[in-house]
Amino acid sequence: MDAIGKRIIELLQQDGRKPFVSIAAEVGLSEGAVRQRVQRLTESGVMQIVAVTDPLVVGFTRQAMIGIKTAGDAGPIADRLCELAEVDYVVTTAGSFDLLVEVVCEGDAELLELLMTRIRTIEGVIGTETFVYLKLNKQHYDWGTR
Repeated sequence: MDAIGKRIIELLQQDGRKPFVSIAAEVGLSEGAVRQRVQRLTESGVMQIVAVTDPLVVGFTRQAMIGIKTAGDAGPIADRLCELAEVDYVVTTAGSFDLLVEVVCEGDAELLELLMTRIRTIEGVIGTETFVYLKLNKQHYDWGTR
């Protein structure tokens, strides 16, 4: 990826609704060229343009990170977790847990049901530890492209 592509990403990380004409002026391209680059970046999966919400404001009062220990290959378990609607983040890790999973739920009852009947019952899951979020101190997506 060239410097212009990286700069376009950085500008959109700061403001996903920034007009292409403004981006074009900053990077020295035409509006049409910026539009084409953004389309290529989104179609190729390099970036997404999404609305980031505050979960509490839209009715999701319980968020948690769940550490999962597995037996054997964690890949198929990660694939199953990715299918769950409440799961918004899955990473394979090294350390105490094989997988870390972030969940967003409407409340404690939904978290309990998810944990007990849909996560812990996945074949190969041998243990979980749940870290309930008490406060979201920082959430940002403008780390740039370096």
